[in-house]
Amino acid sequence: MAFDALTELRAAGNPIDQLTEAQLGVLSELSPAEVATLNTIKARVDAVSEDVEGHILILGGAGIF
Repeated sequence: MAFDALTELRAAGNPIDQLTEAQLGVLSELSPAEVATLNTIKARVDAVSEDVEGHILILGGAGIF
């Protein structure tokens, strides 16, 4: 099965469906290593965040929530 960056990002809890089609297009082209890096960053931010705290990290126009 081919790697699907958007599926992997969603599976990690990234609310990517709030992004524009253009942003989703960019994210869909990420390599497995790039997706793993973004998911690791999200997990680390989540680990130090309050349960009710909202957060967003903007990297080059793409959001990681």
